Formats: sequence, C-alpha cells, structure tokens
Amino acid sequence: MDQLELKKKAQSYLDRENNDFFRKELEEVLAKEDWAELEDRFYKELDFGTGGLRGVIGGGDNRLNTFNIHKATQGLANYISAQNIDNPGAVIAYDSRHFSDTFALDAALVLAANGIKTWLFSSLRPTPELSYAVRELGASVGIVVTASHNPPEYNGYKVYWADGGQLVPPHDKGVIAEVRKVTHDIRILDEKEALDSGMLEYIDTEIDESFIRLIKSYSIRPELIKEWGKKLKVVYTPLHGTGTMLIERIFGELGIQSITVPEQRDGDGDFPTVKSPNPEEASALKMALELGKKEKAQLVIGTDPDADRIGIAEPDGDDFRLFSGNQLGVLLGDYIFSSLKEKNALPKHPALVKTIVTTEMQTLLGEKYGARVFDVLTGFKYIGEKIKEFESDKYEYVFGGEESYGFLCMREVRDKDAISTAAMIAEMVLYHYSQGKTLADRLNELYIEFGMFQEILVSKTIKGPTGAVRIKEIMQGLRENPPATFGKVAVREILDYKEKNRKNLPPADVIQIILEDDTIITARPSGTEPKIKFYASARTAPGSDLAESRKDIDSRLNDIRNFLEELTA
Repeated sequence: MDQLELKKKAQSYLDRENNDFFRKELEEVLAKEDWAELEDRFYKELDFGTGGLRGVIGGGDNRLNTFNIHKATQGLANYISAQNIDNPGAVIAYDSRHFSDTFALDAALVLAANGIKTWLFSSLRPTPELSYAVRELGASVGIVVTASHNPPEYNGYKVYWADGGQLVPPHDKGVIAEVRKVTHDIRILDEKEALDSGMLEYIDTEIDESFIRLIKSYSIRPELIKEWGKKLKVVYTPLHGTGTMLIERIFGELGIQSITVPEQRDGDGDFPTVKSPNPEEASALKMALELGKKEKAQLVIGTDPDADRIGIAEPDGDDFRLFSGNQLGVLLGDYIFSSLKEKNALPKHPALVKTIVTTEMQTLLGEKYGARVFDVLTGFKYIGEKIKEFESDKYEYVFGGEESYGFLCMREVRDKDAISTAAMIAEMVLYHYSQGKTLADRLNELYIEFGMFQEILVSKTIKGPTGAVRIKEIMQGLRENPPATFGKVAVREILDYKEKNRKNLPPADVIQIILEDDTIITARPSGTEPKIKFYASARTAPGSDLAESRKDIDSRLNDIRNFLEELTA
C-alpha cells in the first residue's frame, strides 16, 4: 500500500472516529510518517469474526477503538431488529483492560439508540457472570468487553445469544454480514438520555447474589465443606482481573480460608506484575506460589482477567506442583462423576463434552461412568451449543472442558467459568485431603487405570501482513505434502476437518495427524491471534510403570516438538 493510499485511509478513519484519544493517537503516527506502523493499522479492517472482535487498542481500521465498537454494535443491533424479537434486551459486562468501561458504555448507548433495552454492569464482572445474566434477565444478547488472557495492548468484544452461549450458526454469520454493511449510519444516545428513557439500566448486586447462590447449589458434598472447610487454606490471584469479589465472597461464605495476592488483587489493565495475565503460564502464578509457600497453603488458584480460565497448584515437598489444563480437567471430571455416582445423583443419560484437542483420557473417564462423550471443535462456544441441544435431547450435561484451562460444572452458564470451577476445585481438594490423598496421588491412580497421558502445545506467532500468508502455507503443506513420519514415528492416518469428518463436525481449518503409537497431533490457526497452534498428545498402556512411562512420553513429545520447530521455521 503506497503512502498516498495510507493517508487516504487514515483520513477516512479520522472523519468517522469521535473519540479524541484515538484521533490524537493516530494523528501522532501520521505526523511521524511511520509508514510501517500505518501499514499495520490499515492493511485490513479488524474483522468481526464468529466470536466478535479482538485486536490491539488504537486508532485505525485494524485496531480496536470507539469507531469499531460503534460499527460492530450497530451491525448487531440491525441483526437483532431483523429477528423481530418482542422487547429485545441486552446485557453488557467488561473486564479491567484499558478502555473496557468506555467500550462497554459506547456499546450500550448504540443499542439503546436502536430501541434495545440494555443492562450494563456498574463495574468489573467476569465473563461467566455475563453468560449467566443473559439467561437470568431474559435478554436477547450479551456482550463482554475483554481480550481474555492476551497481552495488555489488546482488548476485545464477544457477543452472546439468548441462550447465554457465544454466537454459533446461523447467528454468527448473520451478525457478521450486518456488521460488514455498516459504514456511517450509526445511531447513539448520550448516557443521560439513555438512562432517563429507561433504555439503559445499571445492574450489579442483584445478579451477583443469584449467581453466588447458584454456584453454592452445585456443591456435591456441602457437609464435607462444612466439616473440613476451615482446614483448607487457599492463596488466590485474579491477575489484576475481575475474579476478586466473587471468589473472595464464595470462599468466605463456604468457610474456606482464602488469601488474595495483595499486589494483584485490584483490576489493572497494565497487568504490571506479570508478563502475560495467563494462568496457563507458570510465570503468571509466580507471586501466588511464593505467597503459598509463605502461608503454607494447601492450594494456589489463579484466574485470568475475565475469570473464565483457571490454573492451580498444590504443595509438592518444599515447592508447588502446577497442573496442566488436561490434568485438571481429568481430575475435575473424575471427582464430579464419581461423587454423583456415589450419591446416586448421576443422571440417567449423562454427557461429558470436550474439544477435539483435549486429552482422550477424558473420553475414557466419561465412558467409565456410562457417559456419552461428545467431541466438539476447539472453542468453548461449541460446548455451550451442546448444552443447548441437550435441552431437547435425552442427555444431561454433567461436565465439560478444554485443554486451555477452561471448564464448566453448571448448566445455567454457557461459557467456561473459573468462578464456579474454583469452588468445585476447593471441594475436590478437601475430599482427597479427607481421604489422605493429594491431587497428584489421585492423578497417578488414574494414570495406572487408564494409562499415562501427556500433552504439549507448540504455538508459533507470525505477525503482520505476511503472517496470515505463512500460516496458510504451513496448513497447505500439511494437506498437500504431509510428512510420512512425525518425530521418529510413522504417520498412520491424517484427518482433515475441512472435509467431511468421521465425528460429523462442521468444516474447520484443522488437521489431525495420528501416529502408529496413537500419539495425536492437531494443527489449527488461532481464531483470535496471528498464531498457528500444534497440540500433541501421547499415551502409554494402562498399568505401566509411571516413572518409565513419563520418561518414554517425554522423549516422544520432545522429538515431536523439535520436528514442529523445524516445520514452522
């Protein structure tokens, strides 16, 4: 794109942007004549994908800013209007990221101007509470302003439908089409007018109270918590996000001792104490682990900024052991299914839902308890979609999750939920503690029963205009010229999810490579970042020696990691 075209695009954006911060920020880039930066800001428009918007905050077409929020919300409003919904309503929540409160209010004022009654949380609230509030208030849609666990320069805008789940067909494509039509015709009220007309209403404690009651109602062993709760000490970090108020309250009401990392307790969009506010990464939990050692805690918990992902650690000698998302999902599934069975409370037709990149150990676990195990595409919205399907089916959702530290123990929420999961984890730890076991002890028992499973993720970030091209080349190469061996093991089968697949899932840009030793490697481009991700899962036979199994799996996965590094170089 030449300089004249870049200037023209920049001026077009400035003519439509009414936020002084974003106007001034872009004008400064223009004044510096930073053509590379301008190219990145205007080589494409920030795409409204199936989950909404996510991008770097700033002025420009390929940035998240007030104009793009207005445009997305006007398109959403147009789609809602076309559905002929009686008394349409919307709920909006936001996290601690920069401009989250501004973007949330802007979205509310556009919806209000379009005749859509909007409930806006008065302060930070987690994503799962937004999902719950949509159903609780009988709203038509929900919006949460968050970029989840992305770096501080990002923010995002996720849309939910009336069932409390993220957009899925046909609504996702319908909303995208309407957003792309919007250019200048954007309607917006000022805040006073919206409040005076009743089209905007602030909410907070009334939803908090019912959400907390719901979470506590899902306790399987409330008598255990009452007897043993005071013996459990938890160190918690919200990583400068939204989880503080709800998790502190729930643990307090359950009688569980909880200590929040003071330096990370309050919302802060700079996330000043961590490189990345992602509980998947051990470095993000460093301060919590240090406090856990000091306080002699039995459990450390961390949640991401919008409190939908959760990571944990337990004492291991003088240190703490972190659990992967796959390991935690297996432990939770094991506790929930075994406890419900013990109490004769397991549904007649139980269901466990997992994504195709989540460990197959969950499949074996679900089948042990007579559950139907459903595989879905990567993305928690597909788990939410299954729960909705079960409303008119014989199956009853019991548990679901994905390898990226997202889990759901309740049917009334339709997205991953670190708040209710934190309560269930505490109960699970107390149960094993009362049996004289640690989580590691129970996991080893499950490894002996089902075989040891271990997973790795190799993620390659390729930014800029050439990044998308390179990622497509890698996927195309796997399709057209697949390797005969992966690491040191021969390839047995290749599944291309762009074509008809044996799991009858919708077409997706995903390739699975199955090796002769049953290792599964899954390749997929990220839907929210300029990344290509490879998930590898290896296993050993049931009853194998755990030390030898671990050594064997580590070696196999290390060969695969080296192969993938060469493939994406």
